[in-house]
Amino acid sequence: MHKYGRDEETWDQLAEVGLEFLIERAQGSGNTSYADFNDALVERTGLPGFDFERADQRAGIGYLLGLIVTRNYPETELMISALVTHKGGTDPGGGFYALATELKLLRPGASKAEKDAFWVDQYIRVQKYYSRAGRPGPY
Repeated sequence: MHKYGRDEETWDQLAEVGLEFLIERAQGSGNTSYADFNDALVERTGLPGFDFERADQRAGIGYLLGLIVTRNYPETELMISALVTHKGGTDPGGGFYALATELKLLRPGASKAEKDAFWVDQYIRVQKYYSRAGRPGPY
């Protein structure tokens, strides 16, 4: 099935490469923008990037981040997409909070303060998880 103009095989490749990139970010500086995430996908896969001028393409990158979280969450119980924010901003975007609500990590109708606190908590926990993951020995 094609979603947002891409087939299942392409989504699988983008999700795999996107997760690798986000893990690298978590082990390093931590954050990335949607634009930088998009650029990394293009560079690493050779596939066309997402055009943020188009609503369907913005929805497509949100869908991809949802795929990545869905695949990674069973292992980590974290939303690794917390690392992706709007360029120059301090906000991961509405899809992040919608998925958090769907996963029952955030209550429906959460206030801005609750959403902000949830995002910061996820962001910090993702960085801590991946900063420890590569190190041998007890934690």
